[in-house]
Amino acid sequence: MSKPHRPPSGRTNIASCIVATIFLIFVVIIILIVFFTVFKPKDPKISVNAVQLPSFAVSNNTVNFTFSQYVSVKNPNRAVFSHYDSTLQLLYSSSQVGFMFIPAGKIDAGRTQYMAATYSVESFPLSASPDAAVNVGPAFNGGGFGGGGQPGFNNGFRVGPTMEIESRIQIVGRVRVLHFFTHHLETKVRCRVTISVSDGSVLGFHC
Repeated sequence: MSKPHRPPSGRTNIASCIVATIFLIFVVIIILIVFFTVFKPKDPKISVNAVQLPSFAVSNNTVNFTFSQYVSVKNPNRAVFSHYDSTLQLLYSSSQVGFMFIPAGKIDAGRTQYMAATYSVESFPLSASPDAAVNVGPAFNGGGFGGGGQPGFNNGFRVGPTMEIESRIQIVGRVRVLHFFTHHLETKVRCRVTISVSDGSVLGFHC
């Protein structure tokens, strides 16, 4: 005659719950370690490659020009970076003289996207006294040439009055890690651009 089957005791159920809880905690710890080491969200990196002024004119102490800036944005994350509400702002003497929105887009994981922004800046008055003549040499062009300089400017050639403008780029977006965690990212870069008032040549820029 077979013995009756005993139902599991309360101690057995408690032990099973403890083991399951420990296992779940262990899994969560592993996920967090992987998230913060391998998949930790990183802000994109902006590099300004060139600044150019395709057109430039001075009249009655006012200036207007077309501004072009070429940048590369690297996504260091292991997930797609979706950017939106990004802007390019141009300032002169701390006053805004140009503004535009950067179209939304996506940058694949570990990839670099090249962007170009060109727009016409409305006329604005020059300051009362543009900067005096300056020497242009290798130290001055720490940020590289914008492609608008003339031969000889990198050999200590003396130029006439100059003006300085500042460009500010802001890239805003998000990455979705492991198709579950969404992280907001934002990065900025500011560049000072020195321009020859006589002919609109970009003498140099520093970011």
